[in-house]
Amino acid sequence: MQIQFATTLPEADHALVLPATGSDDSALADQGVKGALDKQRFSGKRGKAATAWVGEDGQRLLVLGIGEGDGLDLETLGATLVAQLATSGETHAVLDLSAKDIKADAAARAALGAAVRAWNFDHRTKKKDEEKVTLETLTILGAPKGAQALWQDRYEPLSKGIALTRELVTEPANIIYPESFVERVKAHAEGTGLVIETLDEKQMGELGMGALLGVAQGSVRKPRLLVMKWMGGEGDDVPLLLVGKGVTFDTGGISMKQPAGMEQMKWDMGGAGAVSGAMVALAARKAKANVVGICGLVENMPDGNAQRPGDVVTSMSGQTIEVINTDAEGRLVLCDALTWGQKEFSPKTVLDLATLTGAMVISLGHEQAGFFTNSDDLAEDLMKASKKSGDKLWRQPLGEAYDRLIDSPIADMKNVGPREAGSITAAQFLQRFIEDGVDWAHLDIAGMAWSDKAGATRDKGATGYGVRVLDMYVARELED
Repeated sequence: MQIQFATTLPEADHALVLPATGSDDSALADQGVKGALDKQRFSGKRGKAATAWVGEDGQRLLVLGIGEGDGLDLETLGATLVAQLATSGETHAVLDLSAKDIKADAAARAALGAAVRAWNFDHRTKKKDEEKVTLETLTILGAPKGAQALWQDRYEPLSKGIALTRELVTEPANIIYPESFVERVKAHAEGTGLVIETLDEKQMGELGMGALLGVAQGSVRKPRLLVMKWMGGEGDDVPLLLVGKGVTFDTGGISMKQPAGMEQMKWDMGGAGAVSGAMVALAARKAKANVVGICGLVENMPDGNAQRPGDVVTSMSGQTIEVINTDAEGRLVLCDALTWGQKEFSPKTVLDLATLTGAMVISLGHEQAGFFTNSDDLAEDLMKASKKSGDKLWRQPLGEAYDRLIDSPIADMKNVGPREAGSITAAQFLQRFIEDGVDWAHLDIAGMAWSDKAGATRDKGATGYGVRVLDMYVARELED
């Protein structure tokens, strides 16, 4: 969908969209539609909508509630507009903000909400007419000075990063696998200045990445380590390191998952998808920060060469791991990616993202991701970024008692603990690969990468979770 800003009402046929706080809002006075809105019980609450037809030609007037107060949510306004009109038959919508005292950032965020909600991606070749998207253009009228620049320079790049993440998560595993994942990221990053490199199976073997390669050995799809560099800050600044779990399909390996719902495991690369989307967004908006993104990309399959429960592997760090459950594979991928990233770039701060444990979904559902960290300051910074971005986070505990649960009698550690505290023991496992003096946080986004129901600013399916909070963390902590 094309989004443009204007100072005068377009002459072309369009649906007119007005934000309002209620049916008697002064912005609606000239339209004479109070009665029609009252019949629809329009109250002006955020996200509520009502429709009227005005003029001799029966122009569609869509009235959208924005609530009251200082914190008007224009992102939800833009998203609601698209949700109402995307398949309505209208091809052009004009959002008139001229009667409202709205700041430039809020107007730009209306465009962001519209862009994110307009995203759709599938492989259907036949659709019913009522399913076909007709809305092609959104014109934002009367936005404050600077709104268009904010959209183009700040929020449009963010929307593109979110779109990449959602595309990667949505695609099935026969289309997105380690090698094609890399190529898809390269295509979306073209022209941004993002530097992309990869390590192949042989290179990772020479580096001693036995944990990651152990997961990959049961698949004909060859693993890759994707490395993305954006050096937009001072030349000698130590980069922030972002690490993503990229299991492009997870059968569970020899510890096979139940068949019901296994098709959902195409999105077990949601952490890598979020890191990739964030890196593209940062590069596209020319973030004044040095950031490196690393994604460990594998497929976990159960062939005759697959890793077995009871195997002992040696990680790049030199630590040995007893593989109790081959379905606890994400942490095996991450530990080698974390080790390589720390040795290569010497970061002060590391953030890893992964759809790591079902236990996190049991704990927090699909409302927020859990995170673990060895730094109270980093925890505070992440919570601030979470609240500002809308990607919700909730801190979880770490501790020596939990760490002892993954001790192994024949190796330095085992890859799972007991059933209880499953998300915590997974985080404790990862912490064993964090070097002294490095601030680290692990974001378990298992409940957030995919949703079976629509949200305020998105349809059901891939959510794009993680891109916003990473982008906001960089903006607040590295750029401000």
